[in-house]
Amino acid sequence: MDAPIWVVKKVVGPFFLPASLCFEILIVALVLLWFTRKQRAGKLLVTIGAALFALFGYSASSSILLKPLEYRYPPVLSFEKEAGVKWVVVLGGGHVSDARLPVTSQIEETALVRLVEGIRVHRMLPGSKLVLSGGPVFDRVPEAKLMAKLAEDLGVSREQLVLEESSRDTKDEAKLIRKIIGRERFVLVTSASHMPRAVALFRKQGMNPIPDPTGHLVKESTRLAPNDFFPSAHGFQKAKRAIYEYLGLLWGKVRGQLSFHG
Repeated sequence: MDAPIWVVKKVVGPFFLPASLCFEILIVALVLLWFTRKQRAGKLLVTIGAALFALFGYSASSSILLKPLEYRYPPVLSFEKEAGVKWVVVLGGGHVSDARLPVTSQIEETALVRLVEGIRVHRMLPGSKLVLSGGPVFDRVPEAKLMAKLAEDLGVSREQLVLEESSRDTKDEAKLIRKIIGRERFVLVTSASHMPRAVALFRKQGMNPIPDPTGHLVKESTRLAPNDFFPSAHGFQKAKRAIYEYLGLLWGKVRGQLSFHG
């Protein structure tokens, strides 16, 4: 991706995420109510902002947004049918390097879950290589390097690791990983919500991923807790994941970066 377009995407995108969107609408509403005579418009925007806050904040409604993404590909519990697969690819999920902290604190939770799942699958596929992907992005240290350190701490030998340390986003990862593994079949590990977009990007490169989604936020449960009756950070987290991925799919579609056939 050209640098200017990549920067625009990273700068503009956050304005459309749930918390930002609610805040922006309410700010405009307050300006109208306090400083203009457009009281109806201000009240309408307050109503819209409150409705969106409820939609995004309640776990039940945010789950409706996220579930189609997370369950587009089924969870994989066994790899007996994929015994000959030689590559397990783990996509980066965010990091902030800080040498004062243990590596588990430098890698974001999303990336930690992906890495643990990748190691689990790698151990179920004897002789496979574990490909860890992620460049520095806004940091100085590539994410793949931090993931490799943690993987080694968890018992994966350095000889079994292959690092991709230059990518800035998933599209970059697909292009760069193709140079490593070609068109061989491979297990693709990423967050369940991210999987539809990731698979489409890799297929656009002519690759044949076996989707292994992890880190599901939408879970079936008979439990009913008091927190379920109130907006929560967890609800906003699910809504953020959903909106982020829908925006990513829209962007990829417009840019011709996705292939949904394979």
